[in-house]
Amino acid sequence: MVNYGKALRIVRALADLQQKDVARLAGLGPSYISLIEKGSRKPSLGTVERISKALGIPNDLLILLASEPKDLKTRDPRALQQAAEYLVRLLIGIDRRTKARRPRENRKGNR
Repeated sequence: MVNYGKALRIVRALADLQQKDVARLAGLGPSYISLIEKGSRKPSLGTVERISKALGIPNDLLILLASEPKDLKTRDPRALQQAAEYLVRLLIGIDRRTKARRPRENRKGNR
């Protein structure tokens, strides 16, 4: 079972984005984002790709975050979940020590 709502909430929290921000960036309605987070809607692969692109993370990372621990074939699913969350922090440019975000131009590689 894949829980895209959980994954979306994790990434939104780490990126300090609201549902309406993700919706705007992905070209979706805010109510649709809300329904995904509540588990009332399952996004298509195309929608997952749009959301991932809007958040600036790989599709596979969003899918990994959406995976339930029992579905992950590893000795410690929590460790894998923590690793995925760490990757998100790196990709969206959050410095764990200061909780500050890198300037947007640096996150896109425009240095």
